[in-house]
Amino acid sequence: MKPVLRWAALALLLGVALAATAIDALPFKDAAQEVRFQNLTRQLRCLVCQNEDLSDSNAKLAQDLRYEIFQQMQAGRSNAQIKQWLVDRYGDYVLYKPPLKPSNYALWFGPFVLLAIGAGGVGIYLRRRAQPQAATGFDEDEDW
Repeated sequence: MKPVLRWAALALLLGVALAATAIDALPFKDAAQEVRFQNLTRQLRCLVCQNEDLSDSNAKLAQDLRYEIFQQMQAGRSNAQIKQWLVDRYGDYVLYKPPLKPSNYALWFGPFVLLAIGAGGVGIYLRRRAQPQAATGFDEDEDW
């Protein structure tokens, strides 16, 4: 076997091994409970990674939160109760779809306000550019 193929095979095996560490071996009662767990953790943000949901994150905090969510599910708590517990502890940021309330209006409406300001700026620029320039006292056709 060529050395390049050996290294490629080793890299593939290492990648598979690292990917497998993200999977939590939790003893679910049935498949429905596992599906509920997966759906719930996909609705929650990893507080370390920030761009990953809780189900995909490899961060230690995400693993701890998944285990805590599993424990609360085993205790019979509903999805809403589990989400409220997380919000009480970490704030609305833990939710991928935070509720609309005054404290996060900037989060919901900020992008639209910035877009409107940018569009207004472009409109003003184009309008000024289209207006004839004031006379400078120089004749452009005159040779120097």
